[in-house]
Amino acid sequence: MSSASPAVSIGIDFGTSNTVVALAADDRRVEAIRFDHGGQRHSVYVSALCFWEDRPGAGAQAEGGPWAIEQFLEGRHVYRFLQSFKTFAASSSFNTTQVFRQRYKFEDILAAFLRTLARHGGEKFGFEAANITVGRPVRFAGGNPDEALAMQRYRAAFERLGAGHARYVYEPVGAAFSFARRLERDATVLVADFGGGTSDFSVMRFSRAGGALCAEPLGHAGIGIAGDTFDYRIVDHVVSPRLGKGSSFRSFDKVLPVPSGHYTNLARWHQLAMMKSNGDLRELRELARTALKPKLLEDFITIVDLDLGFALYRAVSDAKVALSAQDEVDFRFRGGGVDIGAAITRKNLESWIADDIARLGATVDKVLAEARITAREVEKVFLTGGTSFVPAVRRLFAERFGNERLMSGDQFESIAYGLALIGHSPDPDRWAAS
Repeated sequence: MSSASPAVSIGIDFGTSNTVVALAADDRRVEAIRFDHGGQRHSVYVSALCFWEDRPGAGAQAEGGPWAIEQFLEGRHVYRFLQSFKTFAASSSFNTTQVFRQRYKFEDILAAFLRTLARHGGEKFGFEAANITVGRPVRFAGGNPDEALAMQRYRAAFERLGAGHARYVYEPVGAAFSFARRLERDATVLVADFGGGTSDFSVMRFSRAGGALCAEPLGHAGIGIAGDTFDYRIVDHVVSPRLGKGSSFRSFDKVLPVPSGHYTNLARWHQLAMMKSNGDLRELRELARTALKPKLLEDFITIVDLDLGFALYRAVSDAKVALSAQDEVDFRFRGGGVDIGAAITRKNLESWIADDIARLGATVDKVLAEARITAREVEKVFLTGGTSFVPAVRRLFAERFGNERLMSGDQFESIAYGLALIGHSPDPDRWAAS
């Protein structure tokens, strides 16, 4: 890693599923850093981390992004694989997790991940650069997110890498700056950014004066519903029943339902990774011994014990993506002797996520109310993120604003591009969210 030019502004979009880094030169040219892995160039760096030891007691090594997945899939060492860990950022109940003989706080995990990002980022990227803008959600994921705690953890992690001076900007504001380059006239724009853990909305007023782009923020709102939530619904209705949800076990002379909390962990990928170390796996083994349908719980145990969560996650996500283009998909997951298959229709998925869509709509109403404008006054709607392609989501915006006002951008790079461009705006610190 070498020092970046003072004229370069760096934008970092650390996402629940993927992370993107963009560089903007002072002439407003912007590009995403490419990561060379497996003979391919990737613009996204998977937000995953794999710890391993070459031999017991040798000390933990760590890799991130596609290298983490490679290390995990090779399975040559004892390892600990973490994904979607951004979801823990604002959780006051998450203190530490055990990685071999060491306890890791959230900021330890994030710092370890960022070090791998820097290691693979190439000569153009360095955390010691003077001009760094980091994205953050409008609302962090979780039932009762502690925003101040999340930002304290973010700052602690970035400071360890020499980026204590970084500014933090709402992610949809970054997306708005990326989109604004395409505007040919003044416009009021609603930006909808759909990530893995959160969906964030911003209303911005863009105008040009003397050739310079001017921007005025009118309102922000966010909610902890996004792509992972839709995955959760598929798991809850298709996978969990096959692994014992709704079944029973015998306790002395009583027949009791298997606790549902284990299936909440199953459907939330960041929690599934913790089940080995928090006592849940031990409890599942005890339940299986007295279960009325032990094979179902034994398959659940296999998924946790053999770390099959990543493969299960991919199968569920692939089914969700396919349903954006098809009316029906055949879901299939196989691994470790576990075989789960089912036909899923788009109507099924839309019925499962109906309440989530309604809450997204309420959040859109909230941001319009904060901006003190009506849907009619929004001239452009910029949708970014993979979940924006879900037909039910797109229909929500088409019904409110009309198809002719909807526009899409690169589902992965838009936010990072805008964050980098903010660094070259006339007053970049004005956009800092905290």
